[in-house]
Amino acid sequence: MMTSKEIRNSFKEFFRSKGHQIVPSAPMVIKDDPTLMFTNAGMNQFKDIILGNSPIRYPRVADSQKCLRVSGKHNDLEEVGHDTYHHTMFEMLGNWSFGDYFKKEAIDWAWEYLTEVIKLDKNRLYVTVFEGSPEEGLDKDTEAAGYWEKHLPKDRIINGNKKDNFWEMGETGPCGPCSEIHIDIRSDEDRAKIDGAALVNKDPDVIEIWNLVFMQYNRKADKSLEPLPARTIDTGMGFERLCMAIQEKKSNYDTDVFQPLIKAIGTLSDTTYGTDSKKDIAMRVISDHIRTIAFSIADGQLPSNAKAGYVIRRILRRAVRYGYTFLNQHKAFMHKLIPALIETMGEAYPELVQQRVLIEKVIKEEEESFLRTLETGIKLLEKQITETKEKKSTVLNGVDAFTLYDTYGFPLDLTELILRENEMTVDEEGFKSEMQKQKDRARNAAAIETGDWITIREGDPEFVGYDYIETDAEILRYRKIKQKSNEFYQIVLNRTPFYAEMGGQVGDTGWLINDDEKIEILDTKRENNLSVHLTKRLPKDVTAHFTAHINKEDRIATECNHTATHLLHEALREVLGVHVEQKGSFVSPSVLRFDFSHFQKMTNEEIRAVERLVTQKIREDFTLEEARKVPIAEAKEMGAMALFGEKYGDEVRVIRFGSSVELCGGTHISSTGRIGSFRIVNESSIAAGIRRIEAITASVCEEYFYTQQDVITELKSLMNNAPNLIQAFHKFFEENAEMKKHVEGLMKEKTIQLKDSVVKNKQFSNGILIFSLKGQFPSEIAKDIAFQIRGEYTDHAVFIGATEISGKPTLTLMLSDDLVAQGLNASQILRDAAKHIQGGGGGQPHFATAGGKNSEGLEKAMNEIIEKLA
Repeated sequence: MMTSKEIRNSFKEFFRSKGHQIVPSAPMVIKDDPTLMFTNAGMNQFKDIILGNSPIRYPRVADSQKCLRVSGKHNDLEEVGHDTYHHTMFEMLGNWSFGDYFKKEAIDWAWEYLTEVIKLDKNRLYVTVFEGSPEEGLDKDTEAAGYWEKHLPKDRIINGNKKDNFWEMGETGPCGPCSEIHIDIRSDEDRAKIDGAALVNKDPDVIEIWNLVFMQYNRKADKSLEPLPARTIDTGMGFERLCMAIQEKKSNYDTDVFQPLIKAIGTLSDTTYGTDSKKDIAMRVISDHIRTIAFSIADGQLPSNAKAGYVIRRILRRAVRYGYTFLNQHKAFMHKLIPALIETMGEAYPELVQQRVLIEKVIKEEEESFLRTLETGIKLLEKQITETKEKKSTVLNGVDAFTLYDTYGFPLDLTELILRENEMTVDEEGFKSEMQKQKDRARNAAAIETGDWITIREGDPEFVGYDYIETDAEILRYRKIKQKSNEFYQIVLNRTPFYAEMGGQVGDTGWLINDDEKIEILDTKRENNLSVHLTKRLPKDVTAHFTAHINKEDRIATECNHTATHLLHEALREVLGVHVEQKGSFVSPSVLRFDFSHFQKMTNEEIRAVERLVTQKIREDFTLEEARKVPIAEAKEMGAMALFGEKYGDEVRVIRFGSSVELCGGTHISSTGRIGSFRIVNESSIAAGIRRIEAITASVCEEYFYTQQDVITELKSLMNNAPNLIQAFHKFFEENAEMKKHVEGLMKEKTIQLKDSVVKNKQFSNGILIFSLKGQFPSEIAKDIAFQIRGEYTDHAVFIGATEISGKPTLTLMLSDDLVAQGLNASQILRDAAKHIQGGGGGQPHFATAGGKNSEGLEKAMNEIIEKLA
């Protein structure tokens, strides 16, 4: 029986024999496509080719692509682990044709591979074809059906509706009919009872393994369809499902793709898979999620609280929660699964091996952090349970349940589990309502209405920004976009010097200029490999000729920061070690930010050493050496550093400044000397094993120096121009400490005197001893006296402070425990009284404070408190 490694290799070798170029998997985390956070299909890395924005290098391509799906029609995160075939991270085997072969070859080769190479039982296979859609004016795909009839009887060729058998890239863009291949994995006995054809798309035991997409149309914004000039074949076969079929298993998790992970989980948790349904679900969840988390980190996406990072953090926390609840794993354990993952997938995806230390450290720190949060959340839920029961209810408020979910990562099923143990339920409708509100907020915030591209003239756009800051330009196409109440326009030029945001470098700003007008370019983005210029308005005449001129000052400042980033990278590796690798960067006119792998805080000496090395490279004034369209293998031989998580083509651009050599598509200053100056302004941690440096260069750095010099001059003035400023400050702090000690002694004496006076002047009203302090005293003295009195007078005692200092009034209220037991609450009483001083506050039932703005109201506030106690 074939192993998963053999299956993956057999697919690639089969399509290599059919003239396909085998390409590596693209990163699972997408960095330069604003429409996607993750690679969710095998075609994502070929999107630019399909859209016609990139040239066709190879007309036939095949690969195994790592993908991630966590929402939408394809998957629901909460289903993963509960069934046997849904996953977050999965592999997609695929073959593509860009304007080369079409339906006949795609169908013939799919059948040949499945039945002759890996020898699946022909009698267990069924296919679907598009039945047509009258409302779209689309006929049945009789062409595909005819090709299938060479391989299958007609009763195993099933009509499929638009939902299942018409594939679309998105709301707009390439689309077309598709043909799905399903396999019946039921026993012979079950197959004899019910024909598998009746169970296609209805029973998980007759499961889809391969989808052949025939892209032949373009969906326009008005929903109409037009034929594509170059038809495309895009196929995707679920690797995990294929392994299940070949290895004759009933579950993806029973294959050798997952079993090594599940066995490792069992060893760590002393659990045997297959003996307890809840534990089995937990083990499936963890075995699935650890793959997603590890590959995301290897591709440069760390868990965080925003966008793609939040998705990864949520997946990680879901796995931790299942381990905590069902496998009794109350300490970090998932990071220990990485060796098992590397054993199964490290050969196909070497980034796992190369990034192992980082992956383990990040996961371990995230686990430990969430376990602390989880325990806090459980305590909060226990408190909510108590409060709900006190209200004589057995239903937890849906808002409270959603807070647990949103803030503490508690899925609804965990809340329900704990509630069941307390003979309670949750208001599911209330929870769903809060969830919908959050989704609506997110949808409304991100909602973008995009019109069709309006073509002015034909042609391919050309970027000339490496060589020019301005150029003659014409508009090729434009479209209107709306977001909330704002309207913008996206413009594509035939020639542009504007750098489109990519690789951490921000997009250029500038102007489109002619004799009649000047249109401001607010930003330049890269979308589907196009440089898209963002403007608030269109030119009066979109057919006119323009000069495209970038903001030269900002471009130069950005180039200084980008070149300094390269020098910084090299300096960090020299000072800290070759383990340092770039994990992210941001380059703008004002600042550069550089994230890198390193496992401890940099010392001041190390920071200074890095600054000195970078400054030395600046003084040596190395000239930019640039090589374009260098074969990737040759670039690596030159010593150019390739970054993990980046997708490189066969030809790359190499940037050299002295001994610094990197693959880079950004813009750079002509020589390092033009950077002028460099300074690191901050060094911090952003995740386990990941540090961040923020630095400045050129004129921004000069302004920084001027500001620092001004501060020093001012401080010298404050210290009477002492010749040694540090020595003068040491002396100042020593004198201040002595003075503080003396003042504290005086305050202690004053407190004793005030306390004696308060006790001496106590009042007795309605059986309660009332101690009061009025006057201009710090609130700390009132609090000190209050606690002293509470310790000495334990029954029927009240302390009221009505004090002010520097015009700021404060109310202080202390109640003895017996008064609290009778129902009095210091916090509630004080909140009402605080209105007299135009303030607010609170605290505990026995002690509370309130601050305000109106000192004249202190007397009224004190009288109101006494009235409530009387």
